[in-house]
Amino acid sequence: MGSGAARCHAGNSKPRRWTTTAVLFAAALAAGATAAAQTPQAPPGLTLTQAIERALVANPTIAAARLQRPVDVAGISVARERPNPEVAYEASRETPRQAIGATLPIELGGKRQARIDVANATVAVTDAELARIVAEVRNDVRRSYFDVLAADQRVALADELLGLATRARDAARARVEAGDVPQSDLTQASLALASSQNEATGARGDAESARAALNALLGQPAETPLTLADELSTGTLLSFADALAQATQANAEVQVLDRRIQAQQARINLAKAQRVPDASAGGTFTAQAEPEFQYGWRLTGAITLPVFTTHRAGVFVEEAELARLQGERQATIGRMSGAIAAALARASAARDQITRYQNEIVPLLADAERQAQVAYTAGQTGLVTLVQALQTARTERQRGLQAMQEFQQALADLERAIGAPLR
Repeated sequence: MGSGAARCHAGNSKPRRWTTTAVLFAAALAAGATAAAQTPQAPPGLTLTQAIERALVANPTIAAARLQRPVDVAGISVARERPNPEVAYEASRETPRQAIGATLPIELGGKRQARIDVANATVAVTDAELARIVAEVRNDVRRSYFDVLAADQRVALADELLGLATRARDAARARVEAGDVPQSDLTQASLALASSQNEATGARGDAESARAALNALLGQPAETPLTLADELSTGTLLSFADALAQATQANAEVQVLDRRIQAQQARINLAKAQRVPDASAGGTFTAQAEPEFQYGWRLTGAITLPVFTTHRAGVFVEEAELARLQGERQATIGRMSGAIAAALARASAARDQITRYQNEIVPLLADAERQAQVAYTAGQTGLVTLVQALQTARTERQRGLQAMQEFQQALADLERAIGAPLR
């Protein structure tokens, strides 16, 4: 009886050991879930809207672009200037021996007003350029913001996979110590763990790089800590008609071209005004013309004869530039329409992938991971099955994350194609 009981006890030692391991593993999972549930909520972070507002105030590119306007405004004062009069003094041996005269240049053909119009149009171009730069910075902030969110999720995914690899290594170690599997199982599990550690390290480096890029856009030191509030999957899609209508009304690049076309038309008017000859009027006071007179005077007038320089070529150059700008505007509108359609197609496909990932794939992945780990811990499957399950989980989670990032990239491309903030 005693020996039979001893044999029975010895025969049941491994199952009890595996039952204990499974219980400990389940307890660890439950403890992790409880700890995650009890983790305090993080304080509200920086939203995309707040990030853009901060960039509009502190971004160095925008600050530098704003410095151009005072230069162009000063150009208006330069354009308003009039030609200076000329004063001349003459002394000669013949009569009259002395003369003092003044000549006033007179601009004809509206040259001064044409210069003022060009200067005002230049200010309008600068304002449109500033709006375009602001739109580009907004778009860069949007891209960088969601790059940071994606990098953070990659870190979270890498940490999660690292936890799974750690538990797989621990389970393999327990089975090796129990003598149920060979040492190679522990070696392979340790190799998978080391690979997961490398991926986690790389993900953290990418996250730090993305934060540095966003901080640069916000005009902050690269090491400034950032906590972001928006979700990576957030965002709404416009219809093609709405997007095209918004682009037609508010596209910053098209507005820049419109202002340049207006400025070019002002330059054509100035070139045409240059074809009108200028005149001058003057008077001279003379003295010492004895015996005819002691003091005298004379009036003078002159006009430039357009013999060698007619400024016709200047008008042709400005008109050719206007035609080029108009062609560029048409090409921009055509390109904008195609870019909007392409961005909407990619964003729509990515959104469908996100919906399927969140509603179907994520729950199935959670069940598959749990079942694979429990089955391996209980000795029902081998390590290869567990590693394959973990690799599948990693691949599918990365695909889901990639779909979210592609969705945001498509929205950023749509915003850039529209040339204005998405409404």
